[in-house]
Formats: sequence, structure tokens, C-alpha cells
Amino acid sequence: MKIQNINNVEKFFQVVDSCVGKVELVTGEGDRLNLKSKLCQYVSMAKIFSDGTISELEIIASEPEDVKKLVNFMMEN
Repeated sequence: MKIQNINNVEKFFQVVDSCVGKVELVTGEGDRLNLKSKLCQYVSMAKIFSDGTISELEIIASEPEDVKKLVNFMMEN
């Protein structure tokens, strides 16, 4: 799933942390980074944005309820 225009990065990570299954960031090279890992969050986000906004991410959530959480986050923000 593609997530766009994340303005509240802290809230985004709160949603990711609340997910029960895996949430992975798909890099441009096709690698998958575990977004529930704090180290991966810092490393991946430092490379993706520098102005406080994330224009687009491709992520994979393994559980249907986690997909709903992420979609709700996108709709609210």
C-alpha cells in the first residue's frame, strides 16, 4: 500500500507501533525494512525526508486490522 503526505511523523510511528503484525517499508531497491524496529525507523526516515514531511511510502502490513489502522491514519491526516 502506498501512503502519501505524512505530515505528523510521530503520530505515524505511534500507529505503526500499535500494529500487531509486521509493518515493512519497501525501499526503491525492493528491500523490506521492519518499521516496528526503532533503529529501522530512524535510519529509513532520515533517508526519506529532511523537511518533516514524507511525500510517499510503500509499506506492507501483514495483518488486516493493521491495514485498517494505517488507512484510518491516512484518512484522518
